Amino acid sequence: LHLNACTQCCLCVLNLYRYEREEMIKIAQQKKKEKMEEKLARQKVKEQIAQDRAERAAKTSGAVSPQQTATTLSPAAPVESPPKKEYNEARLQIRLPNGSAITQTFGASEPLSAVRLYVQLNRGDGDVGPFSLMTTFPRKIFKEDDMETPLKELGLVPSSVVMVTKQ
Repeated sequence: LHLNACTQCCLCVLNLYRYEREEMIKIAQQKKKEKMEEKLARQKVKEQIAQDRAERAAKTSGAVSPQQTATTLSPAAPVESPPKKEYNEARLQIRLPNGSAITQTFGASEPLSAVRLYVQLNRGDGDVGPFSLMTTFPRKIFKEDDMETPLKELGLVPSSVVMVTKQ
């Protein structure tokens, strides 16, 4: 009697294990299928974008029909990005240790030391101790070497958040 109950228990555990394994396989297959469908949908959208761009280009040039342009372009053709805009100002939001923030616009070619001086003169938190400047994304703590580097080279143009931290 005891052996029979133990055997049934083991069979139940094995059946449960098989069921769980089958369910895991089904879930994995479903995820794989969904991933493939998403990939195909993204590819269709990319192709549609390329076709729309080709049609727009044909309309502006008037030389080639949209159908001819769409057939000559491959879906993997590189897309030229518009020229980057040259910014000559940096709008900085400066977050102080007490949680308050001050916003100021600086020239893109001004050194980081100008921001440091502005913070020293305009801190409203009452703290006069030494401090350092940093950005959170991408995380960078500015050192003395960076103080003479233009804001543009530090990646603070056209706008950025600069944190003031106590040293």
